[in-house]
Amino acid sequence: MITVNFNPQFDAAKMSSILQELKSDPMGGWIELPKKIDMDEVARIKAAAKKINEDSEYLVCIGIGGSYLGHRAIIEALRPDSGLKIIYAGKSLSRRELEYTLNKVGDRDFSINVISKSGTTLETSIAFAAFKDKLIKKYGPEEAKGRIYATTDAHHGSLHDETVNNGYTRFVVPDNIGGRYSVLTAVGLLPMAVAGVDIDGFIAGALAATTEAVEPAIKYAWMRYTMAMNKYDTEVFASFEPFSEYFNEWLKQLFGESEGKNGQGIWPASVVYSTDLHSLGQFMQEGRRNLWETIIDYPTDEMNKKVVCAVMRAHTAGGIPVLSIGVPSYDARGFGELIYFFELSCAMSAKLLGVDPFTQPGVEAYKNELKKLIQQ
Repeated sequence: MITVNFNPQFDAAKMSSILQELKSDPMGGWIELPKKIDMDEVARIKAAAKKINEDSEYLVCIGIGGSYLGHRAIIEALRPDSGLKIIYAGKSLSRRELEYTLNKVGDRDFSINVISKSGTTLETSIAFAAFKDKLIKKYGPEEAKGRIYATTDAHHGSLHDETVNNGYTRFVVPDNIGGRYSVLTAVGLLPMAVAGVDIDGFIAGALAATTEAVEPAIKYAWMRYTMAMNKYDTEVFASFEPFSEYFNEWLKQLFGESEGKNGQGIWPASVVYSTDLHSLGQFMQEGRRNLWETIIDYPTDEMNKKVVCAVMRAHTAGGIPVLSIGVPSYDARGFGELIYFFELSCAMSAKLLGVDPFTQPGVEAYKNELKKLIQQ
């Protein structure tokens, strides 16, 4: 069970009302998802993962933001060994990065998992076109189609239409679940299964969290609201496990896109100790006091436990409010519980701040400006 070492007096009636509001939200499908997992879909995911491992040395996961950060966070944290290598593309517009990933695959056997609800995201579209062309040149048009796995909208969109017209293997992003809340769908489960993550354990952890993690999530959401109301506008997520770096990146997207609108939100930052104690540690100890620290306390060895204790003592003495979130186990089940815990606490925290956790209108601003420049 996830534990939170902060027990504020919160408005139970208000939090209960927010939870019910989230459950009835058109984009709140992820809340009950662990209880409603389609095991036939899971079986299809496992079968696809088996085929990909049998005929490929690489799986190229193409997507950006919520289409890749969640499953990459779990894969990087657990480092399973299925024998197949997963590489990522479509997460930037860097020509240099795209050429690097194309060259890394080289002449080896590979498959593609393109993940996009709309199919129109520029970064994803460019990378997909490049790797699809590489597939066709290597295998021919028909075999190439059998190596493309599309995770996209159930009914419409350019990627949906291309997938149906060409007979790609298709998995669905549910209409009522947005990208950053989609780790428990095929968006996350297919790449994790390919990589060798125990997706049954991951699902079981998320299911346990629907009961065991609700109260800790409420406490954490209320604590974040309390900090925001007291002008603490930066939260530093701290872990002591280098393999958890991408989990920190997923957290920053989850909280940043969910809360940062209408002039509201808490800036999400992250550190990995003890490494960052030798770079950002000075600022944490004696810099501006507008921040607080949330330690994600994974099970670890005795030396790291002492470092955790030392950091908590030093930073508390330095005037930083320090919160600790205890993680039950460092495995697929533990991360399934942790993913659900943060999704729920984030959505509730956003509601407390008076913003919609499921929109990201500001993301369109740079896209609109980019379209103007491209048209010119």
